[in-house]
Amino acid sequence: MGISPFSSFSLEVSLAIFALMGITPQQFKVIQDRLDGRGRRMAAPAFERAVAANSASHQIILGLDPSLRGTGYGVIRLAKPIPKTLGHGTIACAANWDRSRCLVKIAQTLRDVLKQFQPEVCIVEGLFYAQNLQTALIMGEARGAALATIAEAGLEIYELAPRKVKQAIVGYGAAQKIAVAKMVQRMLNLPELPAPDAADALALALAHAQEKGRFSFSGSKRV
Repeated sequence: MGISPFSSFSLEVSLAIFALMGITPQQFKVIQDRLDGRGRRMAAPAFERAVAANSASHQIILGLDPSLRGTGYGVIRLAKPIPKTLGHGTIACAANWDRSRCLVKIAQTLRDVLKQFQPEVCIVEGLFYAQNLQTALIMGEARGAALATIAEAGLEIYELAPRKVKQAIVGYGAAQKIAVAKMVQRMLNLPELPAPDAADALALALAHAQEKGRFSFSGSKRV
């Protein structure tokens, strides 16, 4: 049984904290059950239906979480009983690199990922509203470089809001990154916890697979 990230708190303290965050005891139980593995059975039917709908060919999905200093990517292939992880990682750029150098590395690395895994569709994290204009511009540059590279390869691109991804994976739209990473590890049966940015990318791919299967929350849109 997995260890919940909330296990260091007493139940009373945890519930009090979540109450302040607007999470009901029922929502807390759903999140904890899923992280502990008791809700794991819920994931299988979604992927089994998705595979059945695509039985003629196993679809390979690329999840992408663009960022100038740490672009996460994750590639899965639909399979029974759970998707197979083909690869995941983070395109890391040093803090002292010029932005232009980071954009080149993002593009070059993604071309290598596309060549190695041959994904058929890409799901990217949707835009968020940054309070800092400079941050928004920098994130836009990284996103633009990534999307241009993916589009250059001829892939269909869809975007999904971060809240929708968390809802699909964890069951709560404001879940913390560690909760997302732990659920991704469980759902893909990974031996180790994926790095945060890579976990977010894998979560995007999984959410897209779920949307094609059991779920129909119409959260993604074509880019």
